[in-house]
Amino acid sequence: MAVESSVIAHLAAEPDAWKEITAAGTPLVEPWSDDECLVTFLWRGEASRTRVCWGVWDELARLPGTDIWYLCRTMPASTRTVYYLAHDDEGTMPRDRSGSGAGHVDPGNPRHVRFPADPADPGDHEVWASLLELPQAPAEPWLGSRPGVTPGTRETVTIDSTAFGGERQIVLHRPAGVPASGLPTLVVFDGYNAREVLRVPETVDNLVAAGRIPPLTAIFVHLPEASRDDELGAVPALRDFLAREVMPLARTRWGTPATGGRNIVAGVSRGGLAAAYVALELPELFGSAICHSGSFWWGPDDEPEWLTRQVAARPRADVRFYLDVGLDETMPGPNGLPQLDVDRRMRDALLARGYEVHYAEYAGGHDYVNWRRTFADGLQAVIRSR
Repeated sequence: MAVESSVIAHLAAEPDAWKEITAAGTPLVEPWSDDECLVTFLWRGEASRTRVCWGVWDELARLPGTDIWYLCRTMPASTRTVYYLAHDDEGTMPRDRSGSGAGHVDPGNPRHVRFPADPADPGDHEVWASLLELPQAPAEPWLGSRPGVTPGTRETVTIDSTAFGGERQIVLHRPAGVPASGLPTLVVFDGYNAREVLRVPETVDNLVAAGRIPPLTAIFVHLPEASRDDELGAVPALRDFLAREVMPLARTRWGTPATGGRNIVAGVSRGGLAAAYVALELPELFGSAICHSGSFWWGPDDEPEWLTRQVAARPRADVRFYLDVGLDETMPGPNGLPQLDVDRRMRDALLARGYEVHYAEYAGGHDYVNWRRTFADGLQAVIRSR
């Protein structure tokens, strides 16, 4: 059902009221029901088309006879997401926080999220987004520096990879105050964003300090942006990279367990697909997988949802899964399948095969500001009692 804020009728009658209406910032957020808000996105300027992108995907309408564009949406009051505005046929995400250009952050919203470029990857670049947090957005208790919590230490290692045919970088994270030897290891894909945007190291350090999880080491895997789609997914080269190169290095340096299922593999989006694949392929190395918004629509040779079908075709392994996905991930993916639907089908396939699955859906989209919170939930779910 189409909804419209009374503000739009006001602006249609009095376009000069723009400054007064937007003085407190945009988007406008109004109560709608006990668990929903009415959110009105606004922009003023000349364009042939204007839309909101990323965590929210939709077209803005132009008020006739004005340069004012608007979109009214009812949204769960627990929503946390990111978005930006794009005009005409622009598809480039904002490269700065200026609020101008064909693709830009919301100039009326001072809350931004920065996605820094990986300095080790010349093909990567910095992007920005606007942050939308509605009144009931969940707390993020495991982020941020805490008094008395000593951060772990990091070391960068370059592997001359036979599996990938060239150098690949990993970053090793050791917990503070305990020997690394013999601890389980967490492997996380998209290593730079996992560290700088998901903020996995501080989440792990805080959870360990609070006694919510036992100490563990972590390895952040960096794969070049230019080859990410080929190397990160359900591909044998990634499996071999971990089994023959990364995990042997972890065993040599830390005494990481080679068997017993104490190690964990984690990723977001295409990395979530990769985490599930690796755990199914290498259950002797990884006893748990954390998959945020896994790209389970993917398949080799145009076989969509290939890995989901593989779950039923393979013997059940001793692997525990955590899956989550955003309720707003309903846009068709590259092969026409919405992320929300394919993640639900993967959940169902795993449960039908007898796997232990922890599953969650959050009010938001395909974005790091949700995964940075739910990563702690996933880690506690899969590591508990193991």
